Amino acid sequence: MRFWYYFRIGYSTYLSFILGVVNTLTVIYYLLIKNVPDLLVAFPHFYIFVLPAMLAGLPLAVVAGWLHIKGTRAYSSELDISVEANPYAYKLAPGWQKEVIMPLYLKILDLVAMISKDRNLLTAEEESEVRNIQDKLKTLLDGGMVGTPRRRQIR
Repeated sequence: MRFWYYFRIGYSTYLSFILGVVNTLTVIYYLLIKNVPDLLVAFPHFYIFVLPAMLAGLPLAVVAGWLHIKGTRAYSSELDISVEANPYAYKLAPGWQKEVIMPLYLKILDLVAMISKDRNLLTAEEESEVRNIQDKLKTLLDGGMVGTPRRRQIR
């Protein structure tokens, strides 16, 4: 599975990007500019066409990327879908989070709950909430999931 993942990332991020740029420039030059005499006067050779095309295309691509991230809701929708599909949004990631942070949170909660109970600072409802959180932390530490991932039915 790692091979497939690395292949998809390498191909979609790097190889297809380079091939796409070269293909677009080649198609535009040889199918459009070579067949329009007025344009052929301005760009008699392919390499002369590439420089202005890149100077115009790079800023246009940057603006399109900025709009995608900052100017529209497209990127936030992508993140929503990514979080829904990510199992670690509902369970602990292995490593320091599972080995250090969550056991620390559970121990602190246990100690605060014990002190609060000894001093009669918690209502029955608050004690129930604390137990519920403790149970969820223990579930996470045991490798389980908390919460319910949103799932769409496959049609």
